[in-house]
Amino acid sequence: MADEERNTKKAKNRPSCLGYPVSIFFIVVNEFCERFSYYGMKAVLVLYFKYFIGWDNDLSTTIYHTFVALCYLTPILGAIIADSWLGKFKTIVYLSIVYTIGQVIMAISAIHDITDTNRDGTPDNMTFHTAMSMLGLILIALGTGGIKPCVAAFGGDQFEEHQEKQRSTFFSIFYLSINAGSLLSTLITPILRAQECGIYSKQSCFPLAFGVPAALMVVALIVFIAGHNMYIMESPKGNILLQVMKCIGFAIRNRFNHRSKQHPKREHWMDWAEEKYDKLLIAQVKMVLKVLFLYIPLPMFWALFDQQGSRWTLQATTMDGNFGAFIIQPDQMQIVNPILIVIMVPIMDSAVYPLIKKCGLNFTPLRRMTVGMLLASLAFVAAALLQIQIDRTVPNFPSSSQTQVKFLNLENTPVPVVVEGQEPFVVPGFNSSNNYMTLDTENVTVSAGGRNATAYFQKESRHTVLINADRMLQTLNDITEKPNQGMNAIRFVNGFRSHLNFSVKSDHLGPIAPLQASDYFSVTHGKASFTIENEEGQTCHYILQLGFGSSYTVLIPNTFTFGESCTENIKAIQDINPNDIHMAWQVIQYFLMTCGEVVFSVTGLDFSYSQAPSNMKSVLQAGWLLTVAVGNIIVLIVAEAGSLPEQVYHWNRSFF
Repeated sequence: MADEERNTKKAKNRPSCLGYPVSIFFIVVNEFCERFSYYGMKAVLVLYFKYFIGWDNDLSTTIYHTFVALCYLTPILGAIIADSWLGKFKTIVYLSIVYTIGQVIMAISAIHDITDTNRDGTPDNMTFHTAMSMLGLILIALGTGGIKPCVAAFGGDQFEEHQEKQRSTFFSIFYLSINAGSLLSTLITPILRAQECGIYSKQSCFPLAFGVPAALMVVALIVFIAGHNMYIMESPKGNILLQVMKCIGFAIRNRFNHRSKQHPKREHWMDWAEEKYDKLLIAQVKMVLKVLFLYIPLPMFWALFDQQGSRWTLQATTMDGNFGAFIIQPDQMQIVNPILIVIMVPIMDSAVYPLIKKCGLNFTPLRRMTVGMLLASLAFVAAALLQIQIDRTVPNFPSSSQTQVKFLNLENTPVPVVVEGQEPFVVPGFNSSNNYMTLDTENVTVSAGGRNATAYFQKESRHTVLINADRMLQTLNDITEKPNQGMNAIRFVNGFRSHLNFSVKSDHLGPIAPLQASDYFSVTHGKASFTIENEEGQTCHYILQLGFGSSYTVLIPNTFTFGESCTENIKAIQDINPNDIHMAWQVIQYFLMTCGEVVFSVTGLDFSYSQAPSNMKSVLQAGWLLTVAVGNIIVLIVAEAGSLPEQVYHWNRSFF
């Protein structure tokens, strides 16, 4: 009674705006910042695992979905703490502090300079970074999951009974703030990640991509606490979820204890709880169990849906993100989902469903959910077909028993080449042989221009053999995978008669001696400007137009001269083709998945709420969130069950 009187008095005296309590604006801003923080961090997470930590696709996917699963398991804990112990306000504050600490730890874990003692751009103690990131993710999961069932309910508590219309509008605005935070963060944090930052060496700026979400979480916490004096706070009244679980547990135990035939059967197995619990609670639990039975297919939907942030993002890294006026980062493609949600929800509600009804079709909620699952499955069929096309453009790299070789002629005259066991061919002047040839032996006799030599080629490797004027052979080691993150791998071969220095932006390679090659260095897409400089200080600026994920060997021939036409004789030889499949093709699978989400998820949530007693909504909310966790657990089990070489098989496993 004291709480009710205090809240009634506070409700009368607190400020309002347009009929709404001012306190809800603090809650809406808090939710926007928190969702920005969560989705912003999550958008770049799988790429952080792959490119910073160095895990492969399967392990990155496994840890990603383990984290998401944990985020959807902890809401049950948060609901119990709020309803049985601390109340919603304190639960939100305390777990938001945990959440903020986790985000800060994630930002710190991504600073490669912390353990880069030799300043080569690579952390020397990856165990430290991995441990820090895992600790950060655990704290984030506890925080975001713990406050998830509390914030919306706490916002609803701010309204009085006669403010039903305002409460309904609040929930619409609240949902809009979630999508706004998700949309903006998915757009912004990949841009931040794509920047280069560092103290000693420049790398992808994961610290900034994690740091901005951490800052937004600090803002969310401050804003929420700032409205403290305006909030109506309900005291903990016991958790209905615990009561339901205890009731079910007692019914099961009681039925087991009376399993002999001498005890008469009861109409429903929940009736075995009548010895301890009242019939109203038992009847309500029965209704909830009927709805929860319909949740059985939900995990499979979420297993498909949540791979937008893992497998689909990894797929996008092998595609062309050049949209002409702007460049889309692989982790930015996830923004298609919230954009389509904003478009599709009103279209479905105002046009599609009414049209179906006018056609006399009984499109029941269960049928809608079935169609939604079918659309989600079709989305993965589209993803599988797209992956097949991508795989066709990826070079056929050597297996563990093979080696691949190509020849580069440093002279202006063609050179005939004979490789043991292969057809003779001619390497044009200042050029390379057409393609890599695949060999099954390591020691091979090679004849270049009539001069024989025995060459050793390491298996599971690619090599470029340089042929100079004396027909001497020099072997270079080539890369055997597509460059990461859509970058391009460039190296220079100095066929000139003196030492040359090569640089691009702030990266310097040199001096490179005559008839020697530089190491590979990574260059972003677009026009790359290289500076070639000799020992006398003369320079030549060479521009190479680059796509995504290519590799080039740039030959500086012996006919090279400094001056206005210095670039005429420079030859760029493509070793690995750029990504040919455009990222726009992913829109098809995103469209199908979003349509499935609108039909399946929105309908399912609305249907389940309409079928349950009013005091059991939180139980169904917990059950709904639990299905998301189970769906992500399914994904990580699939990822660990077996690693097939091509991602297309993963799409098929996920689909079937």
